[in-house]
Amino acid sequence: MENALKVKDLSAWFGEHQVLKNIAMDIRRNSVTSVMGPSGCGKSTFIRCLNRMHDLTPGFRVSGDVLFDGRNIYSEKIDPVLLRRKVGMVFQQPNPFPRMSAFENVAVGLKFNGKKRSRSEMAEVVEKSLRMAALWDELKDHLDRPGTSLSGGQQQRLCIARALAVEPEVLLMDEPCSALDPVSTAKIEELIEDLSDKYTIVVVTHNMQQAGRISDFVAFFLLGDLVEMDRAAKIFTNPADKRTEEYITGRFG
Repeated sequence: MENALKVKDLSAWFGEHQVLKNIAMDIRRNSVTSVMGPSGCGKSTFIRCLNRMHDLTPGFRVSGDVLFDGRNIYSEKIDPVLLRRKVGMVFQQPNPFPRMSAFENVAVGLKFNGKKRSRSEMAEVVEKSLRMAALWDELKDHLDRPGTSLSGGQQQRLCIARALAVEPEVLLMDEPCSALDPVSTAKIEELIEDLSDKYTIVVVTHNMQQAGRISDFVAFFLLGDLVEMDRAAKIFTNPADKRTEEYITGRFG
């Protein structure tokens, strides 16, 4: 299994407050890696470092390397906009663009990637992306509806389709189910499993049961440190670190 991302000595600060401390991990291609840990442990900051989402956050700074396709994404030669097409992000709260139809929400990224497409070509990409997001059958007759008029679960899958439309290699998901009902959550989890055949997926979750269901690998964070990372089965049955065991068994967090 080759690596999609390699993180080396990654540290991050907001002002004087250090939120990540010398993180090192390999993220395998075509796998699901869950990042878990208690609130405030650095999970969301870490995942945002993987596609430079904090670049414009006042007071934020980072050291260390994140290698994607062998190149450090923090190099001055890397265009963050182009990076985010290859390393896409789905957020905790579904965020379809207001005043845009479902079709336009999925197609919007295609208009900015420098390649002109006809309406029929765009329609083909939108259909393909919605099918991959398990949303086509529900929306195919309602593509002109505002994206914001869909249910919460449909909005989240629409945002996943929007991310897939620009053909990323890696998909980052920051607690993608925390705002959803159990039925929608089950659909997103099933979707994550299906997509991992083609994409590298990194998921932040506070839900250990979810991490157990969807993950190939699990990374446990605590107070800005990566305590341990291993295959999901190993983490949940025989963790190497006592702190991981205490978190999994509910003694804190």
